[in-house]
Amino acid sequence: MASNAIDQTRRMLSLVTYLRERPGAHVTDVARAFGITEDELISDLDVLPLCGTSFRGGDLLDIDTDGDRIWWHNPDDVAAPLRLAADEATALLVAARAVSTLPGLRESDRQALLRATAKLETAAGEAAGASARLSVTFESEGGVFADVDRAISERRRLWLRYYSPARDELTEREVDPIRLFAVGHTYMEAWCYLSEARRTFRLDRVAEIRILDEPSSPPEVELRDLSEGLVQPAAEDPEVVIEVGPGGRWVAEYYPHDSADELPDGGLRITLRTPDPTSLRRLALRLGGDGHIVSPADLADSARLAAREALAAYDRAPDGSYDRQEQGR
Repeated sequence: MASNAIDQTRRMLSLVTYLRERPGAHVTDVARAFGITEDELISDLDVLPLCGTSFRGGDLLDIDTDGDRIWWHNPDDVAAPLRLAADEATALLVAARAVSTLPGLRESDRQALLRATAKLETAAGEAAGASARLSVTFESEGGVFADVDRAISERRRLWLRYYSPARDELTEREVDPIRLFAVGHTYMEAWCYLSEARRTFRLDRVAEIRILDEPSSPPEVELRDLSEGLVQPAAEDPEVVIEVGPGGRWVAEYYPHDSADELPDGGLRITLRTPDPTSLRRLALRLGGDGHIVSPADLADSARLAAREALAAYDRAPDGSYDRQEQGR
C-alpha cells in the first residue's frame, strides 16, 4: 500500500534529521530504519534536493546518493538561522491558515500546525499583518481529498456516489483506495467493487463520500506510470476515426491519437484508441457541425441518433408537443 502525502511528509522531515546525524549512511540501513523499500527511499531522496530554507532556491538541500551510500554536502549551511523575506512569510502564513481549515485533518496535526503558525507570526513581525488580510478557500473537492487521504492512512474502505460523464449518470460504489495523485486535476486510484477492477476517480466528480468501518484490502497491483499523462491508450483498445473541420482541430491537441492527417478543407482525419468508444459520443455532440465520427459504424450511428434526439428535445414546445413551425420543416 502506497503511503499518503502526510505520512511521506512526516518521513521526509525525520529523514533530514537522520541523515544529518549519519553522514555517508548506507541506503539499506536507512530504508530498514524507516520501514520502507530502497526504491521508496531513493524516491524521497530525489525530492529532498528541491527543498530548503529559501523559496528562491539559494539554500536547497545538497543531498545525493551513489546507490549504496547517502551524502549530505551542505548540512551546516542549511542549519543556519532562517530569515524570511516579507513575501515568503506572507505566503507561508496564508498557506498554513488555509490548510488548518481542511475538513478531515487529524486534530493533532491541526493543533501542531496552529502552534507552528503562531510562532511564525511572532517571527514575521509586521509581515504577519499583510497575511491577515489574505485568505484562501479550497474547492469543494478539498473535503473529498481529506476523506480519501484519511481512508488511505487508516486502510478503510470508501463509499462513493460518483458522476460518470461518459454515461451521464451517478453511480454508487464501494472502493478500496490505493493512492492520490494529480495530473491537471486531483484523482484517486482505487479498486472498485462495482467494476471488479482498478479504476481512477476524479475528486471533483465525487458527489458524496463516506468512510466505512470495513478495512480496505485492494489486490496487489502495479502502480501505473503517469509520466506520460493520465490517458495512455493501449494497442489493443478499439480504434476510432474522427474527421473534424478547421473549427475542430483542437481535438488533436486534447486527445492522445495515433495519427492526424490533413484534409483538403483545413480539417483533420484523426485516428485514436480508447477502451470506451461510447465515451466519444459526447465529443461528437460537442463538435456539432465541426466534426463527426467516421468509424466504427455502430458508434457513428449512435452519435447521429443522439444528435437527432437532442435536436428533437429542443424542438418540443413547453406543453410537450412539437412546434408547428418546426413540424413544417
